[in-house]
Amino acid sequence: MHSQPHAKVAYSARNSSPMKKSTALLFSSLVIAGAAAVSFAAPAGENWENHCAKCHGADGKGQTKAGKKLQAKDYTNAKVQAEMKDADMIKATTDGVFDKAGKERMKAYKDELSADEIKALVAYIRKFKA
Repeated sequence: MHSQPHAKVAYSARNSSPMKKSTALLFSSLVIAGAAAVSFAAPAGENWENHCAKCHGADGKGQTKAGKKLQAKDYTNAKVQAEMKDADMIKATTDGVFDKAGKERMKAYKDELSADEIKALVAYIRKFKA
């Protein structure tokens, strides 16, 4: 009789082991998938369409209703592009743009876009140059 309870314990341990392994595997997979989702960066073109095109236009000319009202720069103009420094564009996108009175002209995107996404947007804007 002594061996029978031992056999049940061994049987029980064998059956629960795959369950523990599959639970651990599932948990690990979810952690990895979650980390991948957090580090996912949207393509610059998608970010442009979602965050910038309303004012700056899909073509970068700034000729939208909002762009005209805010006097958005024409990013297809080589002179405008030459006057813009990457560091200034990164700062403007990160921290927003304000007029001399302190009124917001462009919202800050530091809470919505990663530093890499903002740098990619700057590179995207550079491609508008005629």
